[in-house]
Amino acid sequence: MTSRIDIGIAVNGVTGRMGYRQHLVRSLLAIREQGGLPRPDGSVIWPELTLVGRNAAKLAEVAERHGIERYSTDLPEVLTDPSVSVYFDALTTQHRLAAVSSAIKAGKHVYCEKPIATSLDESLDLVRLAREHGVKNGAVADKLYLPGLLKLKRLIDSGFFGRILSVRGEFGYWVFEGDWQAAQRPSWNYRSEDGGGMALDMFPHWSYVFENLIAPVKSVTAHVSTHVPRRFDESGKGYPATADDAAYAIFELEGGVVAQMNSSWTTRVFRDELVEFQVDGTEGSAVAGLRRCRAQHRSVTPKPVWNPDIDQTVDFRSQWSEVPDNAEFDNGFKTQWEEFLRHVVDDAPWHHDFLAASRGVQLAEAGYLSSTEGRRVELPQLTL
Repeated sequence: MTSRIDIGIAVNGVTGRMGYRQHLVRSLLAIREQGGLPRPDGSVIWPELTLVGRNAAKLAEVAERHGIERYSTDLPEVLTDPSVSVYFDALTTQHRLAAVSSAIKAGKHVYCEKPIATSLDESLDLVRLAREHGVKNGAVADKLYLPGLLKLKRLIDSGFFGRILSVRGEFGYWVFEGDWQAAQRPSWNYRSEDGGGMALDMFPHWSYVFENLIAPVKSVTAHVSTHVPRRFDESGKGYPATADDAAYAIFELEGGVVAQMNSSWTTRVFRDELVEFQVDGTEGSAVAGLRRCRAQHRSVTPKPVWNPDIDQTVDFRSQWSEVPDNAEFDNGFKTQWEEFLRHVVDDAPWHHDFLAASRGVQLAEAGYLSSTEGRRVELPQLTL
């Protein structure tokens, strides 16, 4: 019989969209369904789950649906349980600091959604607190595990691009205002007082994507906007949108690469995927999305001639080649959960700790400062 190492995990925020779909169902329960997380000695790591939230009825319903025995609305009590060794946080951003701090002080290893805080000072406080209490820590960096970006990384690692020159990224879609059609995102996303905002939400993503694929961000020039000033909440009540719903930025990366990113919840999609990155280099270019990646090498790059007086008959997209999968891609959230659990149990390498996550908060904060003051803002290296 396979030996099992049980690891108690308190999952807070499981009744929310991300906490339920990606972290509970597609990650932790998926690990259990596959028989646990295998270790080299033949044993398995087994997540023992305690669901945490504010609504007892919702927690009970989720627990019954998935055969989970333990749930609670009392986080302080859960954190005193010696069988719980990991705390996971998928709360709204404004509530994260207090909950994560409590878990660290209780001696729990902590893994949480990003951003880890609403300000750089708060995020660095969490870094210091985690170090003081000697707990392992990490933040979600799910975009790195997307099939499209994994294939893009394969191209980068192979030297396909030569010297990388620039990146152009487009992210977003139209989020309905909530009156005549229900919004696809929760209303707190559009209230700055509740931790909402496009830059605070997405710049941490772009920070770890650029840092892990190409180079860290060294400066930002940004403009943030609230294009839709009034929205309607889940009960149909109108409210003023106080958070930015679009952010336009130029990031300068170490080594001279220039990255342009448009992030918007007020745009309509005319591209193949909800996010796409075009990377241009001296030897080749590629366009990567959530799942696909297409490339064009220097040797097969056409020489178009632009003539505004005649129709363009060249199908430029057909001249790009699909980068093959060459591997099976698991759910990105699940893959990162597996890495974190191995880090906790076996001290396996881990690259997404709170200090790395703080650089994402730093970038968001610098983006807001750049927009407010209308200038380029440099990002000093974070050291503690």
